[in-house]
Amino acid sequence: MPIYEYECESCGRIEENLQKISDAPLCTCRHCSGNLHKLVSHSSFHLKGTGWYVTDYAKKSTKKVEGSSPPETKEPVDSKSANDTGSNTVDKKSTPE
Repeated sequence: MPIYEYECESCGRIEENLQKISDAPLCTCRHCSGNLHKLVSHSSFHLKGTGWYVTDYAKKSTKKVEGSSPPETKEPVDSKSANDTGSNTVDKKSTPE
């Protein structure tokens, strides 16, 4: 059952009351019989432990399995060498002397 807080409009005292959600709210102060209004208070609910954030989710295993080859890595392609088919430049090393 939740604990509700009420503040008296006359004396300013704050009362806590353990009530069901379906119970009617309190109307009169126990101390001065003034009008009460319900307060909105902080929740005491905390999410503790792992798994509550995106960064906490399990990552893929990077364990090395015996007998398996490492994944192939793609080397970056140099844009000049990939587009150099049929150029007019002469390489000095390949020219016979």
